[in-house]
Amino acid sequence: MIHYISPERLTIQRVGEIIENKLKIALSDEAVSRITRCRQYLDDKISECDHPIYGITTGFGSLCNISIDSQDLSKLQENLVKSHACGCGEKVDPQIVKIMLLTKIMSLSFGNSGVQLSTVQRLVDFFNDDILPVIYQLGSLGASGDLAPLANMCLPLLGLGEVLYKGEIRPAAEVLAEKGWQPVRLVSKEGLALLNGTQFMSSHAVHAILRARRLSALADKIGAMSLDAFDGRIEPFGDSVNAVRPHPGQLATARAVRSHLEGSELISQPKKHVQDPYSFRCMPQVHGAVKDALAYAGNVIETEINSPTDNPTIFPEEDIIVSAGNFHGEPIALPMDYLALAIAELGSISERRIYRLISGARNLPPFLVANPGLNSGFMIPQYAAASIVNQSKGYCWPTSCDSIPSSQGQEDHVSMGGNSATKLCRVVDNTERVLAIELFNAAQALDLRRPLKSSPELEAWHKAYRKVVPFIDNDTVMSPYIAASVEFLRTNS
Repeated sequence: MIHYISPERLTIQRVGEIIENKLKIALSDEAVSRITRCRQYLDDKISECDHPIYGITTGFGSLCNISIDSQDLSKLQENLVKSHACGCGEKVDPQIVKIMLLTKIMSLSFGNSGVQLSTVQRLVDFFNDDILPVIYQLGSLGASGDLAPLANMCLPLLGLGEVLYKGEIRPAAEVLAEKGWQPVRLVSKEGLALLNGTQFMSSHAVHAILRARRLSALADKIGAMSLDAFDGRIEPFGDSVNAVRPHPGQLATARAVRSHLEGSELISQPKKHVQDPYSFRCMPQVHGAVKDALAYAGNVIETEINSPTDNPTIFPEEDIIVSAGNFHGEPIALPMDYLALAIAELGSISERRIYRLISGARNLPPFLVANPGLNSGFMIPQYAAASIVNQSKGYCWPTSCDSIPSSQGQEDHVSMGGNSATKLCRVVDNTERVLAIELFNAAQALDLRRPLKSSPELEAWHKAYRKVVPFIDNDTVMSPYIAASVEFLRTNS
């Protein structure tokens, strides 16, 4: 199956399908027409224009007032890619690299960037053959686009840098030779078109949102199991009480928890207590707010990945070339900081439910184990969860509120969206771990309620979980079971 790159809106869900199902991509006829028309217009414009055009016949950033000789325009673009490849730190996840390739191809296909068709096609070849440039997490200011990471992404087009190919990191030149491909010779504007753009930021956001949507649904399911195991009440999840405050996420969460618990013996038995702690009772409000944050961020990011974000922007039909600021990451840096805060809260409330389950309340044994004292049981998994939650809180400091001027003051306000993007992914990782620890605890507590049963749905899920994580009778090494819980969440919805 082939996905055709076209002006049709590309959704985050569709990106996930393309990546997960390993679909090939191809340029639609319309995309080809737009790319070639814009390139021809730019070539004609350069030949007839008697004034400088930023980044095409001039230097970059604060060097924008230096004109470049026509015979050096290609060298200018090559130098740009090489000099800007300054990424540092950990390597970017290969799945995110693949999304970066896809979204960069998408951005260039609108016909406002002035690139050669052959250059875009080579990016398509990289995507289809799983030739993934080695990119690093640090180096982007999220202002003139993601300059450093996108430069590292585009180095292999020139036969430079490294790629991950068939599980091995190799010099790009070797892989190109193996494929029988010549390095791309960049022409005017191309280096700038490749390096300007928000694909590093937005691809991390896409990856994080896809995972966070899944974690949001899992949090409702795990929270429902914890509620049942804690002998909680179902009334806070009713239609009426949530309809009077009808935030969409709140309504969806209440509905999900009711559905997960339908048919539960535990939830339907008479209760001695009149209310539950907030971490149980307020799941619709907290989980729901996270859903609403996800919806907002998703809309913003979808707009971003369906837009040309390089500079200058070329409009052949209007006969204008505009140097502006569509590369600036502020529109997505702010939502990414917001989403990191939201996803961290999903972990924070999960940790509180863990704490309650091991507290010795409501006829559950302290730390969910026989012979507490001799056994520490589930004491320290809660410590681990608390430690992870604390780290996520640290990641929630908004990087978008900082700006460090660059390029001799020409770029005097930057978004720091690249750092917003990478820390968002770390928060998602951490929240996944906390939810896995909650499931570990909830499954143990549910077994301690026997012979009473939860709902058929949760009992089936619990049975599947017990195939990889056993009931804990006596103290044992817990780390492998936490790791197994994480893996279970990744493979079992």
